[in-house]
Amino acid sequence: MEGATAKAASDSPNGGNGKSARVRGQNAAVGRFLEELRPKVLAAFENDNVGSLPRPELAVRIGQIVTTETEQEALNLLERRNLVGGLINWLLHCSPKAPPKPDPAAARPGANRDGVARTATSRPNGESKDDTKTQDQSAAYSKTVAEAKQTIQPLVMDRLDVSAASQLPREDLSHQLRDIVTEVLDEEKLRLNSPEQTAVVELLLDDMLGLGPLEPLLADDSITDILVNGPFQTYIERHGKLELTDVHFRNNEHVLNIARRIVSIIGRRVDETSPLVDARLQDGSRVNIIIPPLAIDGPAISIRKFAKKSITLDVMKRQNNVSDAMATVLKIAARSQLNILISGGTGSGKTTLLNAMSQMIDERERIVTIEDAAELQLQQPHVVRLETRPANLEGTGEITMRDLVKNALRMRPDRIILGEVRGSEAVDMLQAMNTGHDGSLGTVHANRPREALTRLENMVGMAGINLPAKAVRTQIAAALDMIVQVSRMRDGMRRITHITEVVGMEGDIITTQDLFVFDFEGEGLDGMLKGSFRSTGLRPHFAPKAAYFGLEKRLLECIG
Repeated sequence: MEGATAKAASDSPNGGNGKSARVRGQNAAVGRFLEELRPKVLAAFENDNVGSLPRPELAVRIGQIVTTETEQEALNLLERRNLVGGLINWLLHCSPKAPPKPDPAAARPGANRDGVARTATSRPNGESKDDTKTQDQSAAYSKTVAEAKQTIQPLVMDRLDVSAASQLPREDLSHQLRDIVTEVLDEEKLRLNSPEQTAVVELLLDDMLGLGPLEPLLADDSITDILVNGPFQTYIERHGKLELTDVHFRNNEHVLNIARRIVSIIGRRVDETSPLVDARLQDGSRVNIIIPPLAIDGPAISIRKFAKKSITLDVMKRQNNVSDAMATVLKIAARSQLNILISGGTGSGKTTLLNAMSQMIDERERIVTIEDAAELQLQQPHVVRLETRPANLEGTGEITMRDLVKNALRMRPDRIILGEVRGSEAVDMLQAMNTGHDGSLGTVHANRPREALTRLENMVGMAGINLPAKAVRTQIAAALDMIVQVSRMRDGMRRITHITEVVGMEGDIITTQDLFVFDFEGEGLDGMLKGSFRSTGLRPHFAPKAAYFGLEKRLLECIG
């Protein structure tokens, strides 16, 4: 039995479809250039303290090296961004120039890097004079580059055939821009050093070909969310905490142009007739855009970044998002073809957990995924991805989640995976689960497992089907096997707080039982929440199903 479970944990996708082949090709190209460019990056930063440089400056300078050294290669924007991000991370964490890791003693209140109490030269917030000076220099650099770009951009654009320039490869356009920028800087009597000129050229290129000021943020792998609130306020989420950045756009029109560039790639539009839209970037990152008149203070862009490294249940276990026993039970549940609903709040990690659990699906099964904006990262070879479509300018042609669920039932799926259940498609999903499509997965917004059931019941009502409450609950109880509750807590850590089974009906009430819960115990000195994942000791209701797949013994060992 143990061997079967070990296989579930170690199964690796074989990537047999065309998309997987393309991804492997992109990764190979990026990996080759990573090795080739590391010595050049190291030489370029030979006289710099890389730990003191802001990431936007690193992105701009490394971006110029990438542009110069990959001139003969046709790297697309996504490959280039991945290459720049990989080189930044290598420089900061693995290269000979990487700054030393902080001494844990230095993190103690009242201690400096040597663990000794602060001297009179330290700042109250723990920053030294040198730290403050470095930050001031970084801010001055960013401000100088931004001001120079803003001053010369209209003059540069006047000398370019923008429509022709946008068709050029980035490398060719970079050479032309560099000459024009040098001319304009001389005419305007602006004095910039070589790195600053390079930075201005890269920013202009990002504006013309990429996503403008967002490019350095997209290249930073430590950032999980990018939140643009109008032209002058951009937040990021890093390690579960929100931070205000110094990223600015010129005006509302600049933000709107970036938004239009994003949605045009997937054939959608954003304008006054369609002022809100869900979209995705080339790398799979999820994007929501809402513009005036609905967004009062200017266009708002929310980007949930695509994780380059696939998160597995084993990774989540190492990160303490889940206990060892809970991870094993979730693997067995997915292998045993349970119908599972993942519940949680916004940004709690529902899609990440769904991706992790989907890796336990057998490669021989046919999977159909249904999403508003495709973001699931399934690695199995036999996956059909479906995506909704908004109405056209005449208000016709809309394809809803419910339409796609109905169509999926005619596609001979082994499993149906819904990115998010949010409306009347809940009826068709439950019918699919009740008609032989075991092992289906979906997510729902709710704060507790019982609330997830209530929301599901309410969504069935949205379909306009007039059924008694007991009949709806009976259908839910028959269809669903398990609810997994995931939560992002106030310390930024995402944890699975409940693994709850749907057992059946008792009168008019759906009965459930918790297999595991997270018990909060307090807060540590480092600000992280303390708690433990606890097994309730109850025998799983799905033990007979696990026995059918030869996994019952391992399941009971985890519960005990």
